[in-house]
Amino acid sequence: MSTVLKTCTATATLNTGSKIPLLGLGTWRSTKDKGYAAVRKALDAGYRHIDSAAVCMNEQVIGKAIRDSGIPRNEVFVTAKLWSTQHRQPGKALEQSLDRLGLDYVDLYIMHWPLAFKTDRLSSKNYMVIPTNAEKKPDVDTDWNHVKTWELMQYLPKRGGTKAIGVSNCSIRHLKEILDSQGNKIVPAINQIEAHPFLPQDDMLDFCHDKGIIMEAYSPLGSDGAPFLKEPVVREIAKRYHVDTAQLLISWGLQRGYVVLPKSTNLERIVSNSQTFELAKEDFIRLHELAQERGTKRVHSPPWFFFE
Repeated sequence: MSTVLKTCTATATLNTGSKIPLLGLGTWRSTKDKGYAAVRKALDAGYRHIDSAAVCMNEQVIGKAIRDSGIPRNEVFVTAKLWSTQHRQPGKALEQSLDRLGLDYVDLYIMHWPLAFKTDRLSSKNYMVIPTNAEKKPDVDTDWNHVKTWELMQYLPKRGGTKAIGVSNCSIRHLKEILDSQGNKIVPAINQIEAHPFLPQDDMLDFCHDKGIIMEAYSPLGSDGAPFLKEPVVREIAKRYHVDTAQLLISWGLQRGYVVLPKSTNLERIVSNSQTFELAKEDFIRLHELAQERGTKRVHSPPWFFFE
């Protein structure tokens, strides 16, 4: 089977009217020199979407790589995230992220998790952590909730530090609670969640489409070690197309119409991940059937959260 690979330049339109590139570089655990090199290589290879998070402790190197790339700022879509220790002060948290990134604005600022942590045991310089209680369990702030956070976040675009706001790791219930809130004035532009053939998130994709929210997929290859690349069905289909298994899974996600955020610090892999193609209908469906055949698999289930 002859396959035409091309650098993904596809975009979607946010509910703000702005364009977001459908392929982005994930930067979890991409720190120091490797993180800098990964972002530079991605931008050189044609990526125009960089996904960052304050808790990853790498905003400085990501921002430096973006600035050093020489690419005009308005041509690179940059996402930053609000960590759960700063839900009561999202404006301050955004300013701190911008300072670390060395940027005047981000294109998207999202709530990393729809819950807050208590901060009474934390120092002012130690906010990018997961605080624990006396039982050594994550210290969740039950006096606060994601709706209150969202109602504070909705004023951020007018302040100029971000062009759009969104959420991450929200269930349909979480989104409905935000949308139904009396204080809500803005529909989230994005919901970034784990999605791949073993967790296709069909109901969420339909819900987001209906509400004008763009879905983003992290861990499209299965996170650490990219275990889904070794799946027999994935390998068999990729072999017929003469493509890498990663290219197959990334292309599958893009063909479903959402943003895909593969993470890598391997410079060759970063380039190859940007080369995508269109699957035949039968192969597209075959990958989608894996969750039903083998059962759903969630690779990211932190101890403080339930995905109901």
